[in-house]
Amino acid sequence: MYRIAVTNRHLCQEDFLARIRKLAEDPVYDAILLREKDLTETEYRCLAGEVLTVCQETGKKCILHTFCQAAEECGHPLIHLPLPLFRTLGKEERGFFTEIGTSVHSLEEAEEAVRLGAAYLTAGHIFPTGCKPDLPPRGLEFIKEICSKVSIPVYGIGGICRENEESVMDQGAWGVCMMSEAMR
Repeated sequence: MYRIAVTNRHLCQEDFLARIRKLAEDPVYDAILLREKDLTETEYRCLAGEVLTVCQETGKKCILHTFCQAAEECGHPLIHLPLPLFRTLGKEERGFFTEIGTSVHSLEEAEEAVRLGAAYLTAGHIFPTGCKPDLPPRGLEFIKEICSKVSIPVYGIGGICRENEESVMDQGAWGVCMMSEAMR
């Protein structure tokens, strides 16, 4: 099972960088996805530099999120983009990145992301989550359908914890993303 820790400073109950270090040293997580949507690109770039340092020191894979220019300025070729942003990414911009993942919320989006050249998908949200309290979860059938129709790795996201991660994997997912569990 491949686990990605997804960050959210607002869920963190301790110093954020101390939490990042714990995640980076924890063999349970295979990667850290730095997903701090409320920051400006300048703020994100500064934080990314600090997080990348921790990840480099510990050998943990780090994936940056949304801010392509910040990733390039940090010299970091792994990025995760919301699908609308991925759609607008030009060939020259794509050339810097060795791995681009994207988020999908339907089979049609998953198929489009594959055509656009995504290396992997996060698909969700699978279970109820405090991050999206007004949206019903898409459920296990959703992740099963996505996994059966695309040829790239799919990670379930949304409301996933240790108690239910295996049910996501049973649907064909390559792995899972955990935010609340990772940040707390």
